[in-house]
Amino acid sequence: MTIATVVVFGILLLSGASVISLLYPSRVRDRIVDQADEASRRITTLIDDRKFPGPIPPQAGVGLLQVVNLDGEVVAASAGLQGRPPLTLERPAGGDSRVSSRVCLPEGCLVVVGTSNRSTAYGSVVAYAAIREPFQLEASYVAAILFGASGVLLALMGWGAWYGVGHVLAPVERIRRGLERISAEDLSRRIEVPGTQDEVAELATTVNDTLSRLEDAVARHRRFVSDASHELRTPITALMVRLEAGLEERTGEDWRAALNDVRRLSDIVQDLLLMARLDAGADIRQERVDLGRLVEEEAGRRLGRLPVTLSLEPCVFVRGNRLRLARLFTNLLSNADRYGDTRVRVSVCRRGEEALLEVSDDGPGIPEPLRETVFERFTRLDTTRSRDTGGSGLGLPIARDIARAHGGDLRIGEGPETRLVLCLPAD
Repeated sequence: MTIATVVVFGILLLSGASVISLLYPSRVRDRIVDQADEASRRITTLIDDRKFPGPIPPQAGVGLLQVVNLDGEVVAASAGLQGRPPLTLERPAGGDSRVSSRVCLPEGCLVVVGTSNRSTAYGSVVAYAAIREPFQLEASYVAAILFGASGVLLALMGWGAWYGVGHVLAPVERIRRGLERISAEDLSRRIEVPGTQDEVAELATTVNDTLSRLEDAVARHRRFVSDASHELRTPITALMVRLEAGLEERTGEDWRAALNDVRRLSDIVQDLLLMARLDAGADIRQERVDLGRLVEEEAGRRLGRLPVTLSLEPCVFVRGNRLRLARLFTNLLSNADRYGDTRVRVSVCRRGEEALLEVSDDGPGIPEPLRETVFERFTRLDTTRSRDTGGSGLGLPIARDIARAHGGDLRIGEGPETRLVLCLPAD
């Protein structure tokens, strides 16, 4: 890209130098001719009725002046041309009163313009004004200067681009090499952040932040796969043992236990599928949902261990997917029913721009240091329960993921009891 830019700029620069080398001499010559023409016309005006008493004074900034009669005799001249023969014998012809020529003398070339006047104090004469031709009018000189300067400028630009871009991109190249050394098996490496405090340093910082998030995501994925495989292995192993026992003894208890294992396995698989959809961020159909009515309907369907007390404020609306919000509430209700002692309380109300759903139980509660831990996947705080009788450790993580997918959040409320508080934007 840098080479292409230099090449394009070089083509434009050399093209411009070519055009200037062709146009500049003619433009300068035209100005000189105009200046000499004005001087010669002034002389013809001055000698209409009188002769010069001495040398011709400079006219229009021109000091080389002559008045020549029809016989080729110089009848008046400026101080620098006194005693000199005529600069040129060219005269206006074809009805034109002006003649322009280029005269080269040993001391240099002149641009000469003559204006004729037939009725002057000297008779019929031609007044000549001459200006020394500047060396810039030599086309080869101008071209050499322009092309030489263009070449030097192009070389400086190429060197500056090479050095500047190389100097700027050197940290970027180090970042690229550092990224090449990082693999999916080892995401703990980080890119060296240069101390320049510029955009490249910000890029390196952003890359390191991205690597940190990627490392965390991969670690969570590995933990998830490990925990999921363990969770699935437990009911599958139990199911195989009971099926083998059932084939030998064929007792009803073994078949019922096997059926419970199959149901548990189905629940875990359904939870894993739902979490995969939530992680993928798939779009879901949303509608306006009366949160209090949804809670009332779902609580009425469920037959739990503990009685449920409802305190529902009417017309508390949210926007979301009804099925997933119902799943969120049933997860909270199942958790409270599993760990509560005698009762479960559910309330729905609106506070400002938020709709609040609170599910509480009178169980042992959750220690404050562990209130975020319960939202980690496959986490169980009740170590006395086995994996067969306890939950899968996915209910609360799924509930929080659903809440955040709806623009809200799920948290543990303060107090000795367990209070799960869902906050959603009110509609």
